[in-house]
Amino acid sequence: MNTTSPSVKYRPLLLAALAVIALPFGLHLLGLSLNTGTMVVALAIAAMGLNLCVGYTGLVSFGHGTWFGIGAYAAGLIQLHWFRGEIWLPLLLSMAVVAVASTLTGIIILRRRGVYFSLLTLALAALTYTTAFRWSNLTGGEDGLGGLKRGHLGPLNLDDTLNYYIVVSVLCLGVLYLLLRLVRSPFGHVLMAIRENQLRATFQGYPVDRYKLGVFVISAVVTGFAGGLIGFQNYLVSAEAVSVPFSGELLAIVVIGGMRSMLGPTLGTLFFVLFRELFSIWTPNWLLWFGLIFIAFVMYSPGGLVGIWATLARRWWPAPEETAAMSRRKIYDGLPLPGFLLPQGLAGIVLEVSGVSKTFGGIRAVTNASLKIGAGEIHALIGPNGAGKTTLFNLISGLFPTDNGTIKLNGREIQGVPSDLICHRGLARSFQITNLFKGLSIYENLRLSLQARSDMRFNLWRDIDSYEGIHAETAELVKFLGLEGIETIEGGELSYGGQRLVDLGIALGSKPQVLLLDEPLAGLAAAERERVSNLVRNIAANIPVLIVEHDIDRVLGFSHQVTVMNQGEVLMTGTPDAVRADRKVQEIYTGTGVPEVEHSRGEAAHAGAAPVLRFERVNAFYGKSHILHDATLDVREGEIVALLGRNGAGKSTLLKTLAGLVPLSSGEIEYAGADISRLPAPDIARAGIGYVPQGRGLFAGMTVRENLSLGRLARKTDGSNGVVWNEEQVLNYFPRLRERMDVAADYLSGGEQQMVAVARAMSGNVKLLLLDEPFEGLAPAVILELFKVFDQLRQHISIVIVEHNLDLVLALADRVFALERGAVFHQGPAGPLLTDLEYRKKILWL
Repeated sequence: MNTTSPSVKYRPLLLAALAVIALPFGLHLLGLSLNTGTMVVALAIAAMGLNLCVGYTGLVSFGHGTWFGIGAYAAGLIQLHWFRGEIWLPLLLSMAVVAVASTLTGIIILRRRGVYFSLLTLALAALTYTTAFRWSNLTGGEDGLGGLKRGHLGPLNLDDTLNYYIVVSVLCLGVLYLLLRLVRSPFGHVLMAIRENQLRATFQGYPVDRYKLGVFVISAVVTGFAGGLIGFQNYLVSAEAVSVPFSGELLAIVVIGGMRSMLGPTLGTLFFVLFRELFSIWTPNWLLWFGLIFIAFVMYSPGGLVGIWATLARRWWPAPEETAAMSRRKIYDGLPLPGFLLPQGLAGIVLEVSGVSKTFGGIRAVTNASLKIGAGEIHALIGPNGAGKTTLFNLISGLFPTDNGTIKLNGREIQGVPSDLICHRGLARSFQITNLFKGLSIYENLRLSLQARSDMRFNLWRDIDSYEGIHAETAELVKFLGLEGIETIEGGELSYGGQRLVDLGIALGSKPQVLLLDEPLAGLAAAERERVSNLVRNIAANIPVLIVEHDIDRVLGFSHQVTVMNQGEVLMTGTPDAVRADRKVQEIYTGTGVPEVEHSRGEAAHAGAAPVLRFERVNAFYGKSHILHDATLDVREGEIVALLGRNGAGKSTLLKTLAGLVPLSSGEIEYAGADISRLPAPDIARAGIGYVPQGRGLFAGMTVRENLSLGRLARKTDGSNGVVWNEEQVLNYFPRLRERMDVAADYLSGGEQQMVAVARAMSGNVKLLLLDEPFEGLAPAVILELFKVFDQLRQHISIVIVEHNLDLVLALADRVFALERGAVFHQGPAGPLLTDLEYRKKILWL
């Protein structure tokens, strides 16, 4: 059981208690009054409230001074109008006012995420400041709201500086205790999950919007409470309390002190107040120096003051390599699925998708798709790039709403149901790109899924360690996945194979009745692929699985039923043997063997040509996923080279590595006799390599002329490498664009947009052109037009092309390089693969 001892849990409270006792003595030595100490303690409460949003939930508020000021004004107005001389009822009622105001505000602004949320809080602060400054009848305007009284606490006169310091300190310790309980509760742990990965938290079954609203209100109330305390300390509330600069100072305090730590904001407050009080004696520009210190902390110690030691320790005593940690795994092959994960009463059809369609703008992503998954079944969903597999996955899991059709889980329709509720009804999923809470440990990643299935997931008070049943289930799941011994390691520190196991475990922890796995084998080494495959078989014996996977050989080996998609439609559903034998399925993967256009030139014409590009034993990664494995190829002058391979083979990654968009970890890339292996993407573009990404990547809102101009600006135009493409030369290949020069690129047809993308990439001194799926989604007439352009271009430049239409690309190419799992396994002339369909199937089919 992964628990924390009480001494560790409440160590921040003990340290804070010692600090408030020592603070008056330290201030006296510095020649500062006890009023400064009260200011430090009260501001620390406000900073802790903001930190709950920023550090624990990831909601960066630029306007939290709003709640500080509203709390102060509310407490002052309530005392002046209803409870003269009383302090406690005004403080309590002001907290209620802040709670109501922040709830109404949060419902509106929390609809936006990231920078838009932050900007809305900034606008709120500016609006509140203007209101407070101008509404003189209520707030006192620029003179402020004066005449406040501190009153008494029993026999204690709170007008006495020491008495008020003691009361505020006790209240601060009480707030710290409550916040410590909150962040250690199930509710608090979900906040950290939202901070790390909001999408994943949603698919674990958490109603993220409710949690965000809850923490936003709690944070605002705590900060507003601090505002009331400082208002009574000063006997005055001014508009400065709700000003934008004060909100900025409050955020800077949290960052400098250290986010994600309860004591960090208190240290930041002490640092800020002492810096202001002492440094302002020497210069009126103390805020400038404070700003420079703030920048230094952001750049060199993101963990703030509390993180300085950890930063130095990592530099002086580096942690052991992750591979050593992975060696501590205790793998038990063949373990049965834990009993608490076994679904009850599954029989017949568990998941049924009927006539589901989805369009994005004018693009039909999925059209009238249907499939059924029965109990105890592994159902594979396969198809080429752009077939609609992942979109259908997203529709089933609730990430996107369907346009029409029905999705039934155990006979209940779930289309239109939010993702978190779909999870609670029994459908869980993994993701194509590992989707973990990378800043949380493996244990916490898995426990959060199991916790989401419990009624206690909204509890704000009870300690997470007190739920022994959840911890016991988590430990059993850790053992089943073979992650024992490393469960305390953060998810982001794991190897890619380890992250895949945790991603699968997160989905399993939701106790699904149907499990959706999106490319669970992608990027894995051979041993890990075998292990995950065995896990999928083991799981599917009890939980039906729908799997999208590009390792078709392996997935057909363990699937019971297979659905093949192409161009958004279901082509067929049948057994793996039936799919292998189906002619239409073979054609979408290997083509028909009957090219629509004439092959122009062959390898012999270029055998003696000088090399333009040498790509030698290159390895490249996406994060920790090893994509290219010692990939090697070469391109000659005037040659068109095609990269072939199944989905996920590494073709697009190879192009991006060539273009400098994905850094290589080892190997060499030589272009025009120069080493470009370590050059950044802009320098590679200036050297004369043009890249046309899949999806075109045009500058929306800019005209064709502006898109082409930007292409020229990125490169030399002096013909220093013997090639220079000016606007007139480019338009000779794309005459249709002459009439569209002043039309916004996003208003063009798909074919015209592709022409602009190619024309932009050619502009300048381009000698090598990289094309990623240039014919995708285009009409036959446009495809033929582009084909002729590329065929003519080989007289002047070399081309590397990735294209899933094999008949088309083989008719165009001179040579081919075929990839599988990031390695080149075949190279040779395109002619034999073009004309001999059986030979093509031998190389490229299952």
